[in-house]
Amino acid sequence: MSKPVRISLDAMGGDHGVSVVVPGAALALERHPDIKFLFFGNEALIAPLLNANPKLKAASEIRHTDLAISMDEKPAQAIRMGRGKSSMWKAVQAVRDGEADAAVSAGNTGALMATAKICLKMMAHIDRPAIAAMWPTLRGESIVLDVGATIGADAQHLVDMAIMGAAMARIVFDLERPTVGLLNVGTEEIKGIETVKEAARILKETPVPHLDYRGFVEGDDLGKGTVDVVVTEGFTGNIALKTAEGTAKQIAEYLRAAMSRSLMAKIGYLFAKQAFAALKEKLDPRKVNGGVFLGLEGVVVKSHGGTDAIGFASAIDVAYDMAHFELMKTIRDMLEHGPLEQPA
Repeated sequence: MSKPVRISLDAMGGDHGVSVVVPGAALALERHPDIKFLFFGNEALIAPLLNANPKLKAASEIRHTDLAISMDEKPAQAIRMGRGKSSMWKAVQAVRDGEADAAVSAGNTGALMATAKICLKMMAHIDRPAIAAMWPTLRGESIVLDVGATIGADAQHLVDMAIMGAAMARIVFDLERPTVGLLNVGTEEIKGIETVKEAARILKETPVPHLDYRGFVEGDDLGKGTVDVVVTEGFTGNIALKTAEGTAKQIAEYLRAAMSRSLMAKIGYLFAKQAFAALKEKLDPRKVNGGVFLGLEGVVVKSHGGTDAIGFASAIDVAYDMAHFELMKTIRDMLEHGPLEQPA
């Protein structure tokens, strides 16, 4: 029998706290019966919800904390207030101390990243972290990073992200050599800023095992699924992510308005109801919730702060896969054989 996967949860994080975290854990447990949960937060709020679900209670342990980091807390302030005391810090600390295999939080992104960097430290040869997100495409799904961990990137950071993203893709998509592209303003080699062109040169001249570099990709390739992994710096990646989320909501509103505009439209909707249900499922951001913090000495997954139990369960699913299939070992193995330093 395989060893259980232990997930620590910041029960107080996000817009809805325990009312989403606990039901989300229950959904994830149905899909992964070998999960064990450590809940960090207000025991008086967590315990009644666990008592109402004996199966989840049997797989869980509560660690009481009085302090929760608010969604609008500045990272530096969150560290000063919550170091060693907050539900967020303790959830990440459980990974550091070997009590958990991965941590999940829907809390403040900046505070969670700062907490993770201080508590877990960076991996050897990695200077900056990245957030990798699952991205729905016409071909299925891709991984896009960085979607907001740090602003700006030099060539080596882009190369590091390409390797870490490919490592994650090997686990998520079960691929031996995931395809990787650098996001650029054109596919021609002469286009783009110097850091992106330098990263491309390194990836072409220093082949990495288990990584198939395909050159530059453009913005429309994100939705096409041209490659398995798209690499960009955090400022651009975050704008792309928020634009995609906004566009999905815009399309949904357009369809809703069109289908209620007239009697014939309503009748047409009834005939196409199954097709619209399939489209709604495809556009549902809850199904791809969970950004993985890469480059740290431990697995941390960031859930969207405003998600519901279904979305939070998806973030737990991501954490489970990263821990169960040994993301950290995969990244270390690939970094060992990759271009760790830029050529002089």
